[in-house]
Amino acid sequence: MIKATWHKHTLKFDRPRGTSRGWFKEKPSWFIKLRDEKTGKVGFGECGLLPGLSVDDKPGYEEMLDKVVGAINRQMPFPVLTSWPSISFGIEMAQLHLEKGEFSELFPSAFSAGKAGIEINGLIWMGDSKTMKREIAEKLQSGFTCIKLKIGAVDFDEELALLKMIREEFSPDEVVIRVDANGAFSPDEAPQKLNQLSVFELHSIEQPIKAGQWQEMAALCADTPIDIALDEELIGIHDTTERKKMMATVRPQAIILKPSLLGGFRDSNEWISIAREMGAYWWLTSALESNIGLNAISQFAAHKDVQIPQGLGTGGLYTNNVDSPLEVEANKIVYRSDKNWVIPF
Repeated sequence: MIKATWHKHTLKFDRPRGTSRGWFKEKPSWFIKLRDEKTGKVGFGECGLLPGLSVDDKPGYEEMLDKVVGAINRQMPFPVLTSWPSISFGIEMAQLHLEKGEFSELFPSAFSAGKAGIEINGLIWMGDSKTMKREIAEKLQSGFTCIKLKIGAVDFDEELALLKMIREEFSPDEVVIRVDANGAFSPDEAPQKLNQLSVFELHSIEQPIKAGQWQEMAALCADTPIDIALDEELIGIHDTTERKKMMATVRPQAIILKPSLLGGFRDSNEWISIAREMGAYWWLTSALESNIGLNAISQFAAHKDVQIPQGLGTGGLYTNNVDSPLEVEANKIVYRSDKNWVIPF
C-alpha cells in the first residue's frame, strides 16, 4: 500500500529578485511524499507553484492537495489535475522517484551518474544598472559563455547600454546573449525594440509581448530580427488540439519548457513533439523549484541529449534549499555522485 503525505516549504531568496512582474523575496513549494508501506521505499515530488504566473495560483490549492493525497491513501483515482499543473507534475515526479528508487535514477544518463554536466545560461536578474553590471561581470568571470538578462522593467536605454557593454568586450562567438522580456513590450512598440536589440546579435528574446495575443505575436515572429521564444504563451493551454493551433498560428522560432507550469514531463514531451512538427527548437528552464524539482528537470534535459544551454542554474538562489548533489561548476550544472541528499521533511 502507498501512503501519501504533503509538506509545505517556503523557499527564501538570498536577496530580492526582480522581473517585469515584480520582486520575489520568497517562493512556496509543496512536497508530496509517497511511501511504500511494504518495502519502505519513498518517492518525493515537488509542486512548484510560481505566484503570479502558474495557472494554479488560485484558492483551493492545499484543498486539492488534500484530495489527491486522500485518494492515494484510499487507493482511489485522484481528481483530474488538468487545471492544477504543478500538482500534476509533483505527483508524476514522486511516482517516478518511488519507481526508480533513487534521486539519481529518474532519467539515467551520464549526467545523473556524475560523469557529464549540462551547459546552462547564467541568469542576470533585473536591478539597477550598477548591480546588473556587477552580476554580468561575475557570471562571465566564472566561466559562463551564455547569459540571460531579464529586461523590460527598468529604463530600456539602460538595458541597451548593458548589452552594448557586453558586446564591446565579447563577440557573439565568445558569449551568447539571451533576453527575457516577460511580456513587457506592447505590440506597437515591440518591432522597434526588437530592431534596437538586434544590433547586439542576440540569441533570442523570450515572450516580447504578453501571452494570448496570437495574431500580434505571429506578426512579430514572421518578421523578427531575433529568434522569438514563447514562454508564458504555453501556460494554461492543456488541450493537444489547442496547443497545435497556437503553434501553427504563431509559428515561433523556439519554445521554452517549464514542466511545473505545463503539467509535467508528459506535457513537456507533447510540446517538444509539436515544436518539432512546426520547425521550432526548444530548451528547458526551471520555474524556481528547489533542488528536488531542479534535479528532476535536469535529468529530463540530459535524457533528451540537449545541445544548447538550458535554464537550470537556479539552485543557488535560496538560503534554505534542500541539500543535494547538484552544483554549478563554471557554465554547467553537475550531479556530484559522491554527495548525499538531505531531505528535511
